[in-house]
Amino acid sequence: MTRSLTLIGSGMAGFGLARALRRLQPERPITLITADSGDDYSKPLLSTGFAKGLAPEALAAASALEAAECLNLVMRPRTRVDALDPVARELHIGAERLPFDDLVLATGAAPQPPFAIDAALAGRVFTINDLDDYRAFHAALTALGRPARVAVIGAGLVGCEYANDLVAGGHAVAMIAPERAPLARLLPEPLGRVLGGALAGAGVELHLGRGVDALGLDGADLSVTLDDGHALDADLVLVATGLVPRTELAAAAGLAVSEAGIHVDRYLRTAVEGIHALGDVACVDGVNAMYVQPLQAGARALATTLAGTPTAVRYGPWPVLVKTPCCPVVALPPRVTPARWRVEGEGDDLAALAEDDRGQLLGFALTGRCVRRKVELARAAPALLI
Repeated sequence: MTRSLTLIGSGMAGFGLARALRRLQPERPITLITADSGDDYSKPLLSTGFAKGLAPEALAAASALEAAECLNLVMRPRTRVDALDPVARELHIGAERLPFDDLVLATGAAPQPPFAIDAALAGRVFTINDLDDYRAFHAALTALGRPARVAVIGAGLVGCEYANDLVAGGHAVAMIAPERAPLARLLPEPLGRVLGGALAGAGVELHLGRGVDALGLDGADLSVTLDDGHALDADLVLVATGLVPRTELAAAAGLAVSEAGIHVDRYLRTAVEGIHALGDVACVDGVNAMYVQPLQAGARALATTLAGTPTAVRYGPWPVLVKTPCCPVVALPPRVTPARWRVEGEGDDLAALAEDDRGQLLGFALTGRCVRRKVELARAAPALLI
């Protein structure tokens, strides 16, 4: 008898696995449970929509109903799983007890604001991590009826992409972050300064090396007070200060978790037979790579495993393409701290090579026209997970 599959999560990981498995097992029973709307969309497109003036509906490739019909699965949108019982092999959804055969946790990662957000500021302070978040922020922008003043808190990947996208969409953007240059986790500082200069040239007001002391209301405006006492007025605030894997369900069930996610092996198996984790929530043999290519590789490998051919996941040397049109950026962050960063080029066209003490390439970062070297350098770099 064919084992049924229960998926928790409707992001790129959940839908990616469903599509990959359907190519191998067209009739296997699949139930997809999600706390979100269940619409099928590409998350990377969320940080490109404001410049293009795209409504949320334009970003969804299919509604929950259309996706369910296309993939021949049972979709349960707006449904939150309260508990997982690995012994009884059932999910608790309110008073319902839903049994499962094979279970995949694809619960993703959640934004992590560095401060508590007062309830009085609801509707003015946002994070964007899924299509529902985009809907809420888009509605707030639209309700203003004019270009907005947006304070973006955070200068990492998400903060930089949204700052560029919003300023390109005609909004006034201020970026606030404690780091001295943008993308500090991906770029050595000289390249981060190049990106910062490009963002400033595009119209983003930079407040780097600064933290946020307080958020409050000043009449109709939001007041963002920085740690140097300076205050910025804004219509809306977008908090983009990083993501943490959603491990609460797994941890409460006794599965092995850490800050890096749910611990799984190269086959994406937890220590409990028949329970797997995939995507941003999964720490695969000590590695959690929250990027599109590792997620897609995991979905393909797990689909093959679930279809009866155990397949270990492998991650190649896959560079990260940052969506900042004002300054092309590509980075392959090294897994270990390099002995040095060797910077080549001039002006805005820089290549930084992360090397060990023997001169071996561990990773790289590229800006401007040097992004053309990404294929050449990726071929010489070590794989993320062999």
